[in-house]
Amino acid sequence: MGLETVVKDIMDVAQAEVSRINANTDDEVSNIMDEARQSARTILGNRLAKAEDDVKKLRQQEISSANLEVKRTTLNARKEVLDNVYDKSLNQIVNLPSSKNEELLKAIIDKYQGNGAKIYSNKASEKLVTKLSSLTYAGNIDCIGGVVIENEDATIKLDYTYDVILKTVNEISMKQISDILFR
Repeated sequence: MGLETVVKDIMDVAQAEVSRINANTDDEVSNIMDEARQSARTILGNRLAKAEDDVKKLRQQEISSANLEVKRTTLNARKEVLDNVYDKSLNQIVNLPSSKNEELLKAIIDKYQGNGAKIYSNKASEKLVTKLSSLTYAGNIDCIGGVVIENEDATIKLDYTYDVILKTVNEISMKQISDILFR
């Protein structure tokens, strides 16, 4: 065997080793690429699922927020209507014809003056109240109408002013009024 044959055998063995290493490397590269692709698909799938969940949550938050805004707007509009009704009622009481005012004052005084010794009214009703009541007229109060009746030692005051009566009726009847207006 000559030197050339030995070199050729070594070269053949080296070439076979290079081919085997290249084949193994190609297999490893192929496996790594497959794992990377699978990992990328998993990551992409997870991110897409999270993004879809985030979009659903955002959509639900927006819907909830919009529903709250609609409710708030509706409640504000209802409150505005109820306030308007209250103001109109107050205006009608302020502008009662004198005969109606006298009739109301007479009914209040007749029913409640036995509970007191002094009576108060607004300046506009002073003469009428002194005419209708046997109680001592104690002075003027700031109200749209009606009277306040007080006992002798001023420990009990019964407020029958139109302001208080309207406010009380409004508070008691608010649900019923709302139901009538907003069916």
